[in-house]
Amino acid sequence: MPIDPARAVAAAPRTVPLAWDHKDVLLYHLGVGAGTPATDPGELRYTLESRLHVLPSFATVAGGGMALAGGLTAPGIDVDLAAVLHGGQSVTVHRPLPVRATDATQTSRVAAVYDKGKAAVIVLRADVADPDGPLWTCVSQIFVKGEGGFGGERGPSGGQERTATPTTPPDVTADRPLREDQALLYRLSGDWNPLHADPDFARRAGFDKPILHGLCSYGIALKAVVDTVLDGDVARVRAYSTRFAGVVYPGETLRVRMWRDTPGPGRIQLTATAVEREDAPVLTDTVVEYA
Repeated sequence: MPIDPARAVAAAPRTVPLAWDHKDVLLYHLGVGAGTPATDPGELRYTLESRLHVLPSFATVAGGGMALAGGLTAPGIDVDLAAVLHGGQSVTVHRPLPVRATDATQTSRVAAVYDKGKAAVIVLRADVADPDGPLWTCVSQIFVKGEGGFGGERGPSGGQERTATPTTPPDVTADRPLREDQALLYRLSGDWNPLHADPDFARRAGFDKPILHGLCSYGIALKAVVDTVLDGDVARVRAYSTRFAGVVYPGETLRVRMWRDTPGPGRIQLTATAVEREDAPVLTDTVVEYA
């Protein structure tokens, strides 16, 4: 069997060096839709090195996205990329992300492997620190079709806990049009899965055409929250979690609906949907915790 859950979970954590600079941050911000309008002071916080603040979701790609790459090649893990989908993601921020780092380290491990019957969910945890202490913790849920049925623990639905969507109208709604080349731009930050660029590969994976990276939608939605609810202050974000409920295609419009302080202070709940396909779900069970 391509996945050996016991071996994967028992494997020693991997520690690798991470480095990035302002060019990596700028490229990531452009990949999640920053820079329109190009001279807007709010956008220049993401696109001009002299004013640069780092969106916390950059944690998912810092150093080239080594957490996911390392997790899918961990001992006991051998899967076909065409069977892989990102099921969920969380980032916990321990302090504001620096614009550059030359001596950060990432320690990652397979925290769990859940048996969903027809699929497996691999849970990856990555902790990043620099000489000044912890920076962030990422937890990723990777859905692998055809790899379940090994008799393991089923785990939470979708790989993570569920959150009921508020029944009241959203406090804020933001539409974010996606460029036709959004996935081609975003993949330059390190996710080279051909599912997001190669039409033949996408069809083999069951899609009509290449889909946008789930983590790109994740970054776009967080930027919408920061820009509209958190007064443009990226440092207020403490944690951000989501479940990837469906796909969005480059060229479509991502609609982000936000509810403030649900169920308590310092918490924003949101959903993201694909407008052109009757608001098909893209992100659900999504929460931003803030200061």
